[in-house]
Amino acid sequence: MSAAVQKALLGSVVTLMRPLVRLLLRYGIPLGSFSEAAKQVYVEVADTEFALPGRKQTNTRIAVLTGLTRKEVLRIKRLPEQQNVLLDERYGRATRVISGWLNDAEFHDADGQPAGLPMEGEHGSFAQLVGRYSGDMSVRAMADELLRVGAIRQRADSLLNLVNAAYVPSSGEEDKLAILGTDVADLVATIDYNVDPEIPGTRFQLKVSEESLSPETVAVFREMSNHHSLALLNNYDTWLTERIRAEGPTTSGKGSVRAGVGIYYFEQETPPDAGD
Repeated sequence: MSAAVQKALLGSVVTLMRPLVRLLLRYGIPLGSFSEAAKQVYVEVADTEFALPGRKQTNTRIAVLTGLTRKEVLRIKRLPEQQNVLLDERYGRATRVISGWLNDAEFHDADGQPAGLPMEGEHGSFAQLVGRYSGDMSVRAMADELLRVGAIRQRADSLLNLVNAAYVPSSGEEDKLAILGTDVADLVATIDYNVDPEIPGTRFQLKVSEESLSPETVAVFREMSNHHSLALLNNYDTWLTERIRAEGPTTSGKGSVRAGVGIYYFEQETPPDAGD
């Protein structure tokens, strides 16, 4: 890799790290803790993704790839994993249940909207919904989770209503920050795929933005983009749900692929010109 490419990549990393460092400092995470986490990821990725073809990865090669010493590589390998696997699994199961409630006519009312569901029952119940879209997670545990994040509420007649079409915790900073990590990782993985010269084709990666907008225009654009983005994602979600129902459930592993589309909104104040 040329020095110019490396310089461009490091420049992009500095840019994407600014909001990340702002977040880290806000939550009192010092440079040393971030550095330790970065070392752990360097070792993990070098170990699992950069072995020579047909050869087992060695600590010596990991040290060469990462710039760490063999002793440091061994120390880092003994550290507990940072990734929150349990939250990732809970996130996936909860979003599948909400998606099924939104798109499966069996759980709709006469107007085609998500119906209020009894907790138990053979047909049109929350238990049936969870069993169909969440695998072996218990019905009570799923209800408690969706109640906790504000996605559903329990009515006076004990029926459960869907009140939020997205699994976004309304409380609990730990869950919100963990979901942030998953979403940003997906975006960076797409960029990595698109810039890899050895991979043919590209994955969809576009954005629209404009400079020098008035606050009034920004407010209108924010509302309009939220409305249209949600409608588009709902269309994708409906299509995916119908495909899954037609194909039958699959388990993670060989022959199973995770795919999706993410949309995010951003705005930032434009600093005044130096001469103003």
